[in-house]
Amino acid sequence: MLRDFWCFHPGIWSSDSDDVADRDPVVLVSGIAGSILNSKNKKFGCQTRVWVRILLADLEFKRKLFSIYNPKTGYTEELDDSSEIVVPQDDYGLYAIDILDPSTLVKCTQLTDCYHFHNMIDMLVGCGYKKGTTLFGYGYDFRQSNRIGKAMNGLHEKLKAAYKASGGRKVNLISHSMGGLLILCFISHHSDVFSQYVNKWITIATPFQGAPGCINDTLLTGVQFVEGFKSFFFVSRWSMHQLLVECPSIYEMLPNIDFNWKKKPEILVWRKQSNDDGETSVELASYGPEESVSLFEEALKNNELSYNGKTIPLPFNSAILKWAAVTRQILNKTQVPKGVSFYNIYGTSFDTPFDVCYGSESSPIDELSAICHSDPKYSFVDGDGTVPAESAKADNLDPVERVGVCASHRGLLNNDKVFELIQNWLGVSPKDKKHLKTSKVMDEHYSRPVEAKNSSLY
Repeated sequence: MLRDFWCFHPGIWSSDSDDVADRDPVVLVSGIAGSILNSKNKKFGCQTRVWVRILLADLEFKRKLFSIYNPKTGYTEELDDSSEIVVPQDDYGLYAIDILDPSTLVKCTQLTDCYHFHNMIDMLVGCGYKKGTTLFGYGYDFRQSNRIGKAMNGLHEKLKAAYKASGGRKVNLISHSMGGLLILCFISHHSDVFSQYVNKWITIATPFQGAPGCINDTLLTGVQFVEGFKSFFFVSRWSMHQLLVECPSIYEMLPNIDFNWKKKPEILVWRKQSNDDGETSVELASYGPEESVSLFEEALKNNELSYNGKTIPLPFNSAILKWAAVTRQILNKTQVPKGVSFYNIYGTSFDTPFDVCYGSESSPIDELSAICHSDPKYSFVDGDGTVPAESAKADNLDPVERVGVCASHRGLLNNDKVFELIQNWLGVSPKDKKHLKTSKVMDEHYSRPVEAKNSSLY
């Protein structure tokens, strides 16, 4: 999910305001947890940032962002009836995906974990792009399904706005992570619109076939974004779990059961067994992508939260699973329209969760509901720390280029090699660098030795 910046950062590069008419516009599309979310009071209209924030993070998160899925509408809806969740549209959509906590405290303390598309925005501005004319951002309510109406309509409006603002030039899309799945869903619903407005699509770290280790564990125990003392200033693992178990977008990133994995991802549980004679034994139970549903149902059957004095049950949501199954069918069959060039960048050389295990032979799980309060242990594969390279490469979309870059999931948004590739494919360059020609090399792999990092959802 972010590198060195400082207070009142002036930008790495500068550009002349007149140098904006010789390039196609770019729209940046964020992924899961990659957009600022505000809580807007329905009566007075005032807004409070609930994601991301450092101070009072967990308190505001639980008060304003806790939600429950409505199967009649397909949306997950906040429990706070007095407010609604909105994505700020400031700075032509770029504000919401730039620095996820844009407070003075974060900027002055150089807390770069909250810096998201910031470096890429600066890089593009340095290449001559102008905000509001040739550079735009698209953030959205990432709790919702990738094929839900508001997300689709919002992207349609953003493409149309960029097309019009640039004088009728087709758009180059750059998506990160789950944003790539959203674009695929958009193509399935609006292929003609996509062809009308889009010239090139560059996607980065997209979990085309799911993110097995991270998503399986997210549904069972939540997400810990930061470790150590910093965790006291951020949203807790439990709070994230209670939110995400009701989010269609999470279910839509479960491992694809129809994909031909080199090895099918598993959830492993050391379980205590008792026979009729009262004797106990320990066995290691394995659950593949299809069998894991029964595990989710059993482990989450007693999951609940307290909100405003009420107890609300939050078991594994079978209605969301059915919705997500249709989304997966759409993702499996959608193709990029002819005339649109597609490029895929994926992360490599980082230990990436794949199988996840709960309990141990010496300390087995008695009741499966205890999994939700246990610490996961992972087996790892190559990837970006969140999305396995095997999943991110498997786009099935016939790209112009598919390139592996040694970087973490969020680090790909701040990586010099990624910037070089983007400049190359867009046919632009910083003012102080020589113009780069477009390459046609397929499946090129860039790497350098790195230290493996902990996984991160966004």
